[in-house]
Amino acid sequence: MASDQNYVDFIVEQMADAGSISQKKMFGEYAVYCNGKVVALICNDQLFVKPTEIGRTYIGNVVEAAPYPGARAHFLIEDAVEDRAWISGLIKLTVQELPIPKPKRKKTKFL
Repeated sequence: MASDQNYVDFIVEQMADAGSISQKKMFGEYAVYCNGKVVALICNDQLFVKPTEIGRTYIGNVVEAAPYPGARAHFLIEDAVEDRAWISGLIKLTVQELPIPKPKRKKTKFL
């Protein structure tokens, strides 16, 4: 089941205080970016934040789940998405700990 665009828009708005937030539709679900880094996934109208040690400490009682079959476990954020300051704080901390994305290689054309 694909996520509802209204839910995605709500989540992006809740995270707005964390930095430059954007989302990209991928395979019927969504990747959420903060300052150019993928920080979360939205799958089946649920928010999954990339796991980090500082995020684990911030959350406290962590619930982990895979956003889709075969994926690594992420932090499943349920009711806390309603608290804009809390979710923005989690995303700020998460983006600080995640590495800078590697630049994409340019495709070479073969004749």
